[in-house]
Amino acid sequence: MITIFSHIFSFDKMPENKRRGAYGMLCGIVGIVLNLLLCAGKFFAGIVSHSIAITADAVNNLSDAASSIVTLVGFKLAGQKPDSKHPFGHGRIEYISGLIVAAAILIMAFELIRDSVTKIIHPQETQFSTLAIVILAVSIGVKCYMAFYNSKVGKKIGSTTVLAVATDSMSDCVTTAVVLIAALVAHFTNLQIDGYCGVVVGLIIFYAGLSAAKDTLNPLLGQPPEEEFVQQIEEIVLHFDENVIGLHDLMVHDYGPGRRFISLHAEVPAEGDILKLHDIIDNLEMKLTNELGCSTTIHMDPVVTKDAHVSELKQQVKQIVSDMDEKLTMHDFRVVVGETHTNIIFDIVIPYEYPKSDEQVVDEIRQKIQQKLGEDHFAVIKVDKVYVL
Repeated sequence: MITIFSHIFSFDKMPENKRRGAYGMLCGIVGIVLNLLLCAGKFFAGIVSHSIAITADAVNNLSDAASSIVTLVGFKLAGQKPDSKHPFGHGRIEYISGLIVAAAILIMAFELIRDSVTKIIHPQETQFSTLAIVILAVSIGVKCYMAFYNSKVGKKIGSTTVLAVATDSMSDCVTTAVVLIAALVAHFTNLQIDGYCGVVVGLIIFYAGLSAAKDTLNPLLGQPPEEEFVQQIEEIVLHFDENVIGLHDLMVHDYGPGRRFISLHAEVPAEGDILKLHDIIDNLEMKLTNELGCSTTIHMDPVVTKDAHVSELKQQVKQIVSDMDEKLTMHDFRVVVGETHTNIIFDIVIPYEYPKSDEQVVDEIRQKIQQKLGEDHFAVIKVDKVYVL
């Protein structure tokens, strides 16, 4: 169905921003229709069979329909153009809509578990209904289809919201299967496990809600970019021109799908022609922007490459840092030679989970530099962090 509609309306020929919105809205509309139909069918089956698990599953589909509405509205709002109050666009609304979907899943799971525990305490015999069994079986098939197309579209357009809906649909397949098993067990063995199955269903839905919340919260809080994306950036930068000899301080700011900003420091020979180097960096910025679809800003860092004394000191300091721990790296190395002492200036990159404090690491490096290079060598160290994987 999704594929047919996408071909009819030529989604893949649309610009990237419109294509994402079109796919998102189509998934939302189809989700609303299918979930409302499933809700009506299961609610009727729950009344006929007096099953709390089936009725709860119907409520689950109703909440899924509401989630699809949120998804639909979220994509519509996220597609708005930037304005004076939101110069980076409205893309993060898509993440917020995904978070609302996750919250709805968690609330529904809590209500289901509460009602199921009540039925365990006050059991009520369920009645076998062939119609209810057929409705549940059809529901499993429909939800599997919804999980399939949401997962496919979510990966295609890179949407955490649509992927959250896919996760929810897959959990619905499992929960409905549990409800179906409970109905069959009650009919063939007279064991009333409806309430217990309701608890199991609630726990599965709760876990799905937590997973969906995590997937939508991370980009809102500021997660690092994907490793493959970082490798793309490094490949383009380091192979662009022989005058670009290194990079560091790479940051990727995410303001929503299709609204990413890159900033980095590119190392260039300090002895080079400043105008020529500036032109190279300008062209590199344009290449990154055009190929990756991200606005790019590059800071040019001059690095001394033809001073033998500076090069030797740099290798010695690099060795000191490496001997301490291979997880530590350095950049922006400079040397200022005075009459009474020499300042060795550089940035040290310390991982977030490093066992020693930043101060301990800096003090240890300073001591080792003076031990190896002499008391007249002073290290001026700035602590840096990694903003990419």
